[in-house]
Amino acid sequence: MPEGPGSYQYYDEHGEIIYVGKAKNLKRRVSSYFTKEQNRKTAILVSKIRDIKYINVATEQDALLLENSLIKRFQPHYNILLKDDKSYPYICLTKEDFPRIFSTRNKTAKGAEYFGPYSHTATMYNILELIRDIYKIRSCRTLITEEGVRHNKYKLCLSYHIKKCRGCCVGRQTKEDYQQNIAECRLLLKGHTREVKERLKARMIELAAEQRFEEAQELKVRYDLLTKFQAKSEVVSNTIGNIDVFNILSDEKRGIVNYLHIVDGATTVAYTFEIEKKIEEADEDLLRFGIMEMGRRFGVEFKEIVVPFALEVPIEGIVITVPQKGDKRTLLDLSLRNVQQYKVDKLKRSEYLNPEQRQTRLMSELRDALHLTKLPVTIELFDNSNLQGQDAVAGCVVYKKMRPSRQDYRKYIIKTVDGPDDYASMQEVVRRRYSRFIEENTPLPDLIITDGGRGQMECVRKVVEDELHVQIPIAGLAKDSHHRTNELLFGFPPIVIGLKQSSELFKVLTAMQDEVHRYAISFHKAKRTKRQTKSELDDIPGVGKTTKELLIKTFKTLKRIKDADLFELQSLLGSKKGEKIWRELHQKGS
Repeated sequence: MPEGPGSYQYYDEHGEIIYVGKAKNLKRRVSSYFTKEQNRKTAILVSKIRDIKYINVATEQDALLLENSLIKRFQPHYNILLKDDKSYPYICLTKEDFPRIFSTRNKTAKGAEYFGPYSHTATMYNILELIRDIYKIRSCRTLITEEGVRHNKYKLCLSYHIKKCRGCCVGRQTKEDYQQNIAECRLLLKGHTREVKERLKARMIELAAEQRFEEAQELKVRYDLLTKFQAKSEVVSNTIGNIDVFNILSDEKRGIVNYLHIVDGATTVAYTFEIEKKIEEADEDLLRFGIMEMGRRFGVEFKEIVVPFALEVPIEGIVITVPQKGDKRTLLDLSLRNVQQYKVDKLKRSEYLNPEQRQTRLMSELRDALHLTKLPVTIELFDNSNLQGQDAVAGCVVYKKMRPSRQDYRKYIIKTVDGPDDYASMQEVVRRRYSRFIEENTPLPDLIITDGGRGQMECVRKVVEDELHVQIPIAGLAKDSHHRTNELLFGFPPIVIGLKQSSELFKVLTAMQDEVHRYAISFHKAKRTKRQTKSELDDIPGVGKTTKELLIKTFKTLKRIKDADLFELQSLLGSKKGEKIWRELHQKGS
């Protein structure tokens, strides 16, 4: 192979291109695949190669452009690919005597100019609205020619009467004036707002000097609209001219690249996209590919590129800047925020479409944080509730795959503990629950979380490990002095797990803790209310809820029920039940 720049293509046994590459020195680059130790993915690629072809070019820049073209054409399996399944809109400027300006997703108009694509459609519509407000460009689809205007082939439409058009179709606006407006529109679409404003200001001053005040006022209205639009646009700095900014974040499978195109100190293009990795490419390779792709897509001739690290790009006359401070560093940080937000948004979209993905991610995060041997698919949480030792109860809530499994929730009435002893109550409940699990051969949970710190964790551990001799990981959620959950504990002796309180996992664990607390408190309140509202009627055999409600509804109070004679009760409830209740109440009363 020649020792010069070029592009090489690898073919498989079916004669299909599986990889396209570029090189300064074809011979050295291609031979390196077969003489050096490779990573796993590259080794798989090499094992598939059955034929090699190459194209010799003059410069490394030509090799890069050729590689990009071949990748786009053949989409080889082992090449990094731009993951972009969206059809972003463009602004089209037609080639006519009286050109039109409109949005489109299909670049099919012959000879037309296209500006974009616009990843943020609101920005595109703001620009179109500005152009129509300032220049009154026609919005009709009629093919208007200069000859047709001379021969009166067209009629004024509603747009003219509502002052959205200047009537170029009937000669009320000359072709020269219309084309001059189009020239300024072209500058605006390219992002040169500052230049258009300077032209308008200079022309306005000339007209005012010639005492053509009405025409000067019309230009002033345009100038003010442009100023208002420029204030809304994302102006970065008056000292920055035209530069392009790139930033990247990557993982094992893909790289996310953000591109900002800055014209006259304002952001005119903000575009974020993914590049799929194939053979463990470095960030430098992904970013280089992204730069060349954005240059091709947006038709940009790069002069200065701001990037997060030193990078070689084979484009003549280009300046590569890695800023450490100042406005360019601010731009680089802005680009990074766009990348980070794209990553967050994609994760949210993915988890919305596939909720199990979020659950698996959270379980994986918890497993890694606690260094568990397997995913905590089943998690059980305990909490006690009593009022100075009275009506002591406990609740157990169960989460499966990080979601509440309410059919597995259980309530426990404390039976063996006297007084307000939370530790003893917790031990009783844990002992009763897991003793039964062991007897019935029911699968044990993957993780126990106590509502409390070191003390609760230790009392649970004594029952689980020392008494029942089973191994279940135990964690604790401890609260601060303001009764707010502030740390996750794990291990014996327990240590604080470094989990940010703002993280999604910590919020989910806190929600679990709130749920078990709610469940235990609700059971305690129900039990206490039942005790406080209990009457003598509840102790009479055969008096259920329906009978009790009927008696209360009829006699209103327990005293009146006691004062009722035998005949009244028998008339309401029947002879046997009426007599039974009458005897029970009067025997107790005597």
